[in-house]
Amino acid sequence: MQAPAGGPAPRTVALVGPPNSGKTTLFNRLTGLRQKVANFPGVTVEHHTGLAELDDGRAVSIIDLPGVYSLAPRSEDERIARDVLTGERPDAPKPDAILLVLDSTNLNRHLMLAAPILALGVPTLVILNLADDLRGRGGHLDLDALARELGAPVALISARQGEGIEQVFSFLMRAVPAPRPVQLPVLQDVPKCREWAGRVGRQAGYRAPAPPEWTHRLDGLFLHPVFGPLVFALVVIAVFQTIFTAAAPLMDGVRGLFNVSGNWIAPLIPFAALRSLVVEGVWSGVGAVVVFLPQVLLLFLFIGILEDSGYLARAALIADRTMARVGLQGKSFIPLLSAYACAVPAILATRTIENKRDRFATILIAPFMTCSARLPVYTLIIAAFIPNRPILGAFLGTRAAALLGLYILGFLAAVATARALKSSILKSGRTPFLLEMPAYRWPTVQSIGLRLLDRSMIFLRRAGTVILLVTVVLWVLAHLPLDNGHMPAIEHSLAGTVGRTIEPAIRPLGFNWKIGIGLISSLAAREVIVGTLGSIYGMEADSHSVDLQKALQRDLSLGGAVALLLFFAFAMQCISTIAVVRRETGGWKWPAFQFTYMGVLAYAAAFIAFHVVR
Repeated sequence: MQAPAGGPAPRTVALVGPPNSGKTTLFNRLTGLRQKVANFPGVTVEHHTGLAELDDGRAVSIIDLPGVYSLAPRSEDERIARDVLTGERPDAPKPDAILLVLDSTNLNRHLMLAAPILALGVPTLVILNLADDLRGRGGHLDLDALARELGAPVALISARQGEGIEQVFSFLMRAVPAPRPVQLPVLQDVPKCREWAGRVGRQAGYRAPAPPEWTHRLDGLFLHPVFGPLVFALVVIAVFQTIFTAAAPLMDGVRGLFNVSGNWIAPLIPFAALRSLVVEGVWSGVGAVVVFLPQVLLLFLFIGILEDSGYLARAALIADRTMARVGLQGKSFIPLLSAYACAVPAILATRTIENKRDRFATILIAPFMTCSARLPVYTLIIAAFIPNRPILGAFLGTRAAALLGLYILGFLAAVATARALKSSILKSGRTPFLLEMPAYRWPTVQSIGLRLLDRSMIFLRRAGTVILLVTVVLWVLAHLPLDNGHMPAIEHSLAGTVGRTIEPAIRPLGFNWKIGIGLISSLAAREVIVGTLGSIYGMEADSHSVDLQKALQRDLSLGGAVALLLFFAFAMQCISTIAVVRRETGGWKWPAFQFTYMGVLAYAAAFIAFHVVR
């Protein structure tokens, strides 16, 4: 593909396209590791920006906009995409060019987005993705005829395979003209846009590819009203069993690395106070959390595979039936699914829900879904108090079953809360759920690898900032006030005083003052309690290599351990989530209600569990 000269080469490029068009795969292919994630100022819509390195040494900034079907905004995502493309956002530069990504196997529907994009008059490359699928399934398209109909250059690529990517780089390197004027439909008139898209496809000789036979067969299984949910349950069980079994040797390796490095570092620090801070405080606290990184990455590995393969879209369709029973819709499934990573982006993702009451209900139940920050807490306590015994042979063990039970418990609490909200203060009518089914595809190593690298950086960044700060503050509070120039025992320190002050309130749950300190620190982030307890027991034992599981076994009964699990399953221990809920709902009323409701539920569940198990 050659683009004729017509102006300066682009410096800022917007990447836009419908959901499931392969837009993010292309973004990763163009930018690699040179990307970052941020929110547009003043709103909670997330966007990716990255740098594409060109052969002439220049770099082009690419903005990956949210996936949209039109520029007639119904949701916040669509409004932001339109404002960026039209240059109406003062905090984002108007793009010099646009990369419009469409699914070549679903062109008649996706071409509807081309009309409003080309009408902007910005130099545009129309990218038809999934060329391998189009060709392999017998589809056909005349690229030259389509380019004439659109008045803009067209490239047929496969972002997943890397085919045709050089055409995109060629477009970015050259000076490109604005699209030629062509007859476009009235942009707000959906039927006319659909008619126009169909005519353009016919003029280009477009023949849609036949759906693969195995797609029908898989959908017949995955979307079956009985076997579909059963398959989903089996997949979930396999994931949690693997998280415990496959991650164990990796976790042992990370734990051993921290112990060895701690033994190596300690003699190099001559000052006792500094050595105590680094080894007993930072090393024990941060290391106690980082050891769970393999489990977190395994969880996201499975989520990435299921999402990129197209299976999770089918799971959303199945979930729509359950959502309907509690007054929600299938659109709530995607934000709730992302809440298994973190409640913050899940709450941001509710912007795609047009019904305000449905959106608020989804926001209020999202923190019940078991986020990755709970995983270190769960696995630490489960490994300490539940012996690993088979239930269904190698397929399911007691620890995996306990972890799965906690995930199910959080989901059931979310469902029950949604039902209560939607039948009372947030009651509204049923909204139809429309979802485009992506084709089944093999996930690519690059896409999964970049996702895991991104999650690793987020996890380690939190360990190196929030958890590090908490452990340093905790170490200082644990060594003050000085007693005749000597550091006090930790239970008599400022930190111990705080813990013993709240101990009467948490003693009915089976918790002592050390757990109390952990509960307070975990408001910064749930997994901080693991680092806090690692630091406390490390300082108490005067050894950075203290076995945290054995220390908990000494201080907690089985009833107390179960109570702690249930407390974290229900409590809203996350300041970031509270702040985002306040911002999304426009005030403190809903986050205050949410924090109080979840806190009371957590305390009551922990109280009952402790006394029943005891």
